[in-house]
Amino acid sequence: MPDDTSPFDDESTGSRESKVEYRLVHRSARPNDSVVTFGDVPFGDGDVTAIAGPCAVESAEQIETSAAIVAQHGGHVLRGGAFKPRTSPHSFQGIGLEGVEMMRRAADAHDLAMVTEVMRPGHVEVMAPNVDAFQLGARNMQNFDLLREVGRTSTPALLKRGFGTTVREWLLAAEYILDAGNDRVVLCERGIRTFEDSTRFTLDLAGAARAKRKTHLPVVVDPSHATGDPELVPAMARAAVAADIDGVMLETHPDPTSARSDGDQALRPESFGRAMERLRDVANACDRRLER
Repeated sequence: MPDDTSPFDDESTGSRESKVEYRLVHRSARPNDSVVTFGDVPFGDGDVTAIAGPCAVESAEQIETSAAIVAQHGGHVLRGGAFKPRTSPHSFQGIGLEGVEMMRRAADAHDLAMVTEVMRPGHVEVMAPNVDAFQLGARNMQNFDLLREVGRTSTPALLKRGFGTTVREWLLAAEYILDAGNDRVVLCERGIRTFEDSTRFTLDLAGAARAKRKTHLPVVVDPSHATGDPELVPAMARAAVAADIDGVMLETHPDPTSARSDGDQALRPESFGRAMERLRDVANACDRRLER
């Protein structure tokens, strides 16, 4: 099997491996950057797109309040999980399709696009009318039946990198979606598992930048899941913007202490506001915009 870098060798001519493995994802297939829209929110147009919201949808009031916070501070896309794949079967698993409908109403009320995770092929058709994009989570990055099913739709996909996978495997997962007919894919780096245990995962910013350089697909990063520490999240988000990444995904919750999922890594509303202000400053310094 080739190593992680071999599919990108010999860019001037396009190696046999790059054409076979990445015939749709590789930049040789489409030299210009692809722009993918969630609703009317673009990714990959040169500016910075902010996805934000709680880890999980807990109630109509909670997701409505979260949407208001995201919109107030300049976010563009509301995130939240209605179906939650958890390490423990005893942990909160989400409130299902009802949560998707709650997210849709909250996003519409605040003029936001929305993205939420789909976990089963059988849910794709049911969820599609209410979502602007499907999130394919880290644990489902190599759920090939699910990738193909999303690939048969015209609904955009946010493909998170698995925490134990290489860049090559991540991009080949995207290839499954494009091969099924859907080229509206945004890649999301959310941290990988390494020997380092001072953070929840290790944010592979170099891997994200490499994917951005070697493919035509937009790339975003999720420093909330990568670090697991709200004190580190804003700095890592700024670093991603400086590295020319297309967007960031940030977790924020009206009251993290009461969150039913990943409250420890969520930004409080005031911290989210400050993070967005500084993110805007970095974007401006890089001749990019956060405002839409």
